[in-house]
Amino acid sequence: MRLLDGLEVVNRDRRLRVARAILYLAQGVFGDCDNEGDVLHWSRHNSFLLYRLGTFSAFLELLNMEIENSQACSSALRKPAISLADSTELRVLLSVMYLMVENIRVEQEADPPEWKTCRETFRMELSFPVHTEEPFALLLFTMVTKFCSGHAPHFPMKKVLLLLWKVLLFTLGGFEALQAMKVRRREELGLPPLPEDSIQVVRSMRAASPPTYSIELVEQQQQQKRGHRSRRPLVKQDSLDIYNERDPFKNDEAGVEEEENDDVDSGIEGELDLMERDTIVPPLPPQRLPIERVSFPKGLPWAPKVRQKDIEHFLEASRNKFIGFTLGQDTETLIGLPRPIHESVKTLKQHKYVSISDVQIKNEEELEKCPMSLGEEEVQETPCEVLYRAMLYNLPQYMIALLKILLAAAPTSKAKTDSINILADVLPEEMPVTVLQSMKLGIDVNRHKEIIVKSISASLLLLLKHLKLNHIYQFEYVSQHLVFANCIPLILKFFNQNIMSYITAKNGVSVLDYPHCTVHDLPELTAESLEAGDNNQFCWRNLFSCINLLRILNKLTKWKHSRTMMLVVFKSAPILKRALKVKQAMLQLYVLKLLKIQTKYLGRQWRKSNMKTMSAIYQKVRHRMNDDWAYGNDIDARPWDFQAEECTLRANIEAFNSRRYERARPPEFAPVDNCLQSVLGQRLDLPRDFHYSYELWLEREVFSQPIRWEELLHCQ
Repeated sequence: MRLLDGLEVVNRDRRLRVARAILYLAQGVFGDCDNEGDVLHWSRHNSFLLYRLGTFSAFLELLNMEIENSQACSSALRKPAISLADSTELRVLLSVMYLMVENIRVEQEADPPEWKTCRETFRMELSFPVHTEEPFALLLFTMVTKFCSGHAPHFPMKKVLLLLWKVLLFTLGGFEALQAMKVRRREELGLPPLPEDSIQVVRSMRAASPPTYSIELVEQQQQQKRGHRSRRPLVKQDSLDIYNERDPFKNDEAGVEEEENDDVDSGIEGELDLMERDTIVPPLPPQRLPIERVSFPKGLPWAPKVRQKDIEHFLEASRNKFIGFTLGQDTETLIGLPRPIHESVKTLKQHKYVSISDVQIKNEEELEKCPMSLGEEEVQETPCEVLYRAMLYNLPQYMIALLKILLAAAPTSKAKTDSINILADVLPEEMPVTVLQSMKLGIDVNRHKEIIVKSISASLLLLLKHLKLNHIYQFEYVSQHLVFANCIPLILKFFNQNIMSYITAKNGVSVLDYPHCTVHDLPELTAESLEAGDNNQFCWRNLFSCINLLRILNKLTKWKHSRTMMLVVFKSAPILKRALKVKQAMLQLYVLKLLKIQTKYLGRQWRKSNMKTMSAIYQKVRHRMNDDWAYGNDIDARPWDFQAEECTLRANIEAFNSRRYERARPPEFAPVDNCLQSVLGQRLDLPRDFHYSYELWLEREVFSQPIRWEELLHCQ
């Protein structure tokens, strides 16, 4: 408590010393610990203790003071180069708040009941405007926009974005919580349960072999000329991989061919063998199985789905062919159609999937048609709803700011004079003078950018998924502003690099990581040890970022033909196909999804020369019945007025926002109550000082003023 009292002093240096002392407590009092486990234990224990003492509220007030500190902003604007020294106070405050949010957010089985109560209370404080008039996440979004506008270039963006990500994760919920909310929402709407748990299906997937490229084929032919055994020109498809690997009847020649293929691809597969450790299916043993133990795949991983629109299109085509006229959206009348069509419609209806979004769109159409009879809509006050309502009027600026920072942090971006400086909280006051210091700073800068990409991609994906569950038009509003801010070409530019090098990058020094560096003696760093990096074969952080960006791209383009054409126009197919070299099942799944939606536009020649990729799509991506994704004759592949499609969507979004979130009228434009009875029946709360001078006011304003009854009656 004495430390908290020290936060209220006027002296800035004394406040900073007290804040650093609290940061030492939040970091686990590592000076009194002997191992890393003790540091993490006491960090978590002290975070709950600090919260119960009101530390977070005190630091929130200090953070608001630092944000509004015009002197610090003006001094940072005058400096030619901003360094770590310009954001010392902000970094200490954000570090304490981040540690508290992260430690309290994570649940453990051994947590006492009072900790669980603290966790729920803390979640409510962050989700709903308790201490301030806005959620805490909105304050962090405001810091991001203020930084990008150039008014506060000293803000430590890495810490702000990390805290924003963890706050969204804590208040809205992670993917498992989102899945549980989705199941509960479907039950409330009376919809059938989900056919499978997508999280579990992806976890059980096995990565496919990357497709063969023309360069690799040339290298293989050169090796053949040097004396290697000749091999057949055909390459087996992914859909047959599991069969061929377990087939005991393969001849010796095929076995030799597989060994030679392994030699060719050893450079890629040798580095990424450990990348499949997150999958449940174990790798196949190298020895061949006996004949009686041959097993085959049980089926495709996903249950097929059918939309109501697909059934309507199928019946429309069938009626035009067999009867000569259509019945609109009628899917029940099958008179005049042959028996096979009846069976087809029955099968389609068995796999019909009605999403929560379909129900929300239908309800919105009914509210637009009958606003008076249906009355006001009951909106549930969820953390996602509160956040969207708070972000609504500045949401385009928030999205543009996040994408600006993402562009500056991308490894493919070039340094420009007009771009924002995201390295303000990593560059020291004095630049390095030795080679070792320069190498260490270079590693720090690359790691800094990777963390920024990770936090922005995770935050955007969380927002999109939660908003889509809360209401489809909230999701579409955010998606449309991301598309207008060139999010699609930005993500494609991010992947237009050597993605293997990015995922296997080693921008970290393990001996300097927390909490290792706090309880172990630091060895002498050399240039060789910095170049070697850690022992990991790949970087989980960069893999996580790549998967998030692919999922965001998939969210933006799904069922949007105009945005799918953007993928085709920007020539995304070769960029995405190169990403298939990463042998990680989840990343490959979303790459294949993005390739699937544009295959109908890429032409027959592309499909013919990429049969292995087409087989992988068939094997891993969910099938939609009546979806001719592999051909160009689908109804969705016909010419569309893409601008009209986006304009219609925008009109629906604006109608939704104006109906639910329209601003209250200013007082001068509010309707006036002219009814005498209702005005006299209103109860007005008069101030206390008016009660004391009531008789004087009555004498001066009422009794001393003559009433001209004739004029009053004449006016009536």
